[in-house]
Amino acid sequence: MIASALSQWSNCGWRALYASTLVIGAMAAGTAPAHADVLDTVQVHGFLSQALIVSRHNDFFGPSSQDGGSLQYTEVGVNASMRPTNNLLISAQVLSRRAGDDNSHYEPKLDYGLLDYQFITGNKRVAGVQIGKLKQPFGIYNQTRDVAFTRPSILLPQSIYFDRTRAPALSSEGISVYEEEHLPSGILHFQAGVGKANTDRNVKETIWGSRVPASIDGALSSIGQVAYEHGSGSIVAALTVAEANIDIDGPPGAPDRYSFQPIIMSLQYNHGYWSITGEYALRRQSFEGGASDQSITGESWYLQYTQRFLEDWQWLLRYDSLVNDRADPKGKKFESDGRGVDHSQFAKDWTLGLQWNATSDLLLSTEYHHVDGTGWLPRNQDESDRYWDMLLFQASWRF
Repeated sequence: MIASALSQWSNCGWRALYASTLVIGAMAAGTAPAHADVLDTVQVHGFLSQALIVSRHNDFFGPSSQDGGSLQYTEVGVNASMRPTNNLLISAQVLSRRAGDDNSHYEPKLDYGLLDYQFITGNKRVAGVQIGKLKQPFGIYNQTRDVAFTRPSILLPQSIYFDRTRAPALSSEGISVYEEEHLPSGILHFQAGVGKANTDRNVKETIWGSRVPASIDGALSSIGQVAYEHGSGSIVAALTVAEANIDIDGPPGAPDRYSFQPIIMSLQYNHGYWSITGEYALRRQSFEGGASDQSITGESWYLQYTQRFLEDWQWLLRYDSLVNDRADPKGKKFESDGRGVDHSQFAKDWTLGLQWNATSDLLLSTEYHHVDGTGWLPRNQDESDRYWDMLLFQASWRF
């Protein structure tokens, strides 16, 4: 279902959520008759996105504040699925992505790969289990966040969909169960899973920095989401609860585990050609073991308005707010303790965007960001300005 969703759904957030979060509808029993040739069920799709980022003062995804900007934001993916039986789906995607990091050769990686078995396939109820490398049901946009056609903007709200720590939020290796109930008033979705959190160099730099040498590895983590779609999707609400654990192998006295425990509330209202979307999150981060335990609770939220006009055009206005520590929202204590500049602990982002579906398979996008704070910039930017601006252009193609 995830594979077919990448080519079937528009960039309306709630459709992306329900196309990818649960294996429903299009992959229900009857899609592939028992006597059909398995090869007849094979679907292959792909996408390619290339962006140009021009910024003032601070860099984002490469040297965007220098010369003519940065072209180091590229996403290329190919996905395939097949259904050997009515109840079994095999699906996988290979992704090559560069976002200002050292992946100069665009090394392809397995984005997800799963076996999905449905043990209930009825008109009022669908339920099943997924095993493999699974996309996480995190907020509204997470499971298809790398596909530009399922995003309302080039960059998702960074307060919720943090690119610096996307690895553990994006996917995990484990098992997940899901259920969908068709009620008289709407559709109720449930999904929960456990698995090993994914990590990468960006995650290490974000949670550990370069204070002392250490290595990290994903540990057993969990996530669950309950979502409700009222009527034909005019109102969508979701609650996501997760715990991502990462083991740290450092010197004596250093913490031995990092834990991230977000609670995300999502709400969307759709009316004709416009929609309003908001998400709010409390993000508890803690270090355990070592000399002492440490924990902080951050706060994130955004409010977003999108409207379609002239049939193939859509514009967006969004305010996005991130605070790393609710007890120190302006970062004053953080700076006084000598840990860095105060504006690295928050970010307030105004975004204005425009999208044009030039054809059914070609999407052209542009957006402007005015940001107060550097809370979602990489830590390796030793010198940064509190106030900065960014202009992005992106061309996206799918097949």
